[in-house]
Amino acid sequence: MPIESPFHEQIDKRCTSKFYKSWAGYFSAISFDICHEPEYHAFRQSVGVIDVTPLFKYDIQGPDAGVFLDRIMVKNVSTLKVGRVTYLCWCDDDGMIIDDGTVTRLNEDTFRVTAAEPSLSWFSQFSRGYNVAIEDISQKIASLAVQGPLSRDLLKEIVGGNLEELKFFGSMPTTIAGFEGWVTRTGYTGDLGYEIWIDAANANQVYSKIMEVGEKYRVMPCGIAALDVVRVEAGFIMNGVDYNSAHHCMVDCRKASPYEIGLGWCVKLDRAPFIGQSALKKIAQEGTERSFVGLDIDWVATEKVFEQYGLPPEIPMTAWRDGRPVYDQMGDWLGMATSGTWSPILKKNIAIAQIATPFAKEGTQVKIEMTAEYRRHQVLATVVKTPFYNPPRKRS
Repeated sequence: MPIESPFHEQIDKRCTSKFYKSWAGYFSAISFDICHEPEYHAFRQSVGVIDVTPLFKYDIQGPDAGVFLDRIMVKNVSTLKVGRVTYLCWCDDDGMIIDDGTVTRLNEDTFRVTAAEPSLSWFSQFSRGYNVAIEDISQKIASLAVQGPLSRDLLKEIVGGNLEELKFFGSMPTTIAGFEGWVTRTGYTGDLGYEIWIDAANANQVYSKIMEVGEKYRVMPCGIAALDVVRVEAGFIMNGVDYNSAHHCMVDCRKASPYEIGLGWCVKLDRAPFIGQSALKKIAQEGTERSFVGLDIDWVATEKVFEQYGLPPEIPMTAWRDGRPVYDQMGDWLGMATSGTWSPILKKNIAIAQIATPFAKEGTQVKIEMTAEYRRHQVLATVVKTPFYNPPRKRS
């Protein structure tokens, strides 16, 4: 049975659909009304607010906190400046990804790690010999993403300090609606946005204040259906959807290195030893069989598939996560599209995929499987770079 997040009281009275699912053991709203599209447009046109408390959160504290994280992460963390956030992943000895998340340096000796999956056991088994303390603060800290082009204007009214000075992937301690907490210039929407981190006991008061002040900015509470659309537009991957944690893979072919899922850029190989370093060096040198790409699915070809049956084109209302095979022009299997969506702002049918590296060059034409009237068809798609949507304001 899922549990209620610290924001649930405020969320439930606004969630008229009562449409929830479980996210990491918490009730999480899928959409607040019967359709998620108004929430999507809040993320892209005004302000959307979504509860991200289900993220797992760990404070790593002590004189050796930085070098300890260097040992278990794929990039140097000890060089991260106080008040900065970095995105990264961590791997097993074979260089296969376990999870991805963020690390924030709160002060000289304290780092905060977010993760999609429970990670305390994995972190703890490598802590011997380091002067560090690892605390699971997942239930102590409530977190809320405030995202969209007007998010800064809204938060400036309730956040202490000069929000204008908080740069992309920056972090600062502050007050939020009068309560102590942290604001980070991060998010999962690929747009201008912030995430706030507060004591769980103050969650409902903060949420209420954001919604009250946000009325003039057309703020909307948002669910994970809208978030799924914007994160695909942003080209962001999801654990358990676009890759599987090596801990959960029954067969090796389901595992992936960072280089296969678009995270090779965050691997720093030439430094002190870290978990998976030798394997990752070999993978980087030899290359990978699969590469991460974006797909622009041809709309005219989609229409023609359904036209055969006298039907208008049918695509899912929400982003899909069930995976679709990808083929070359001869019909041979190349890989899989793991997430996709109709993008309202781009007016395109898009997907993110892992396909055979020789076909991963931008502009290459491939085919993606599509079902119409219970029959399988192959529809033309073009390999494109991600992110699909990347507004300048994201880094402003």
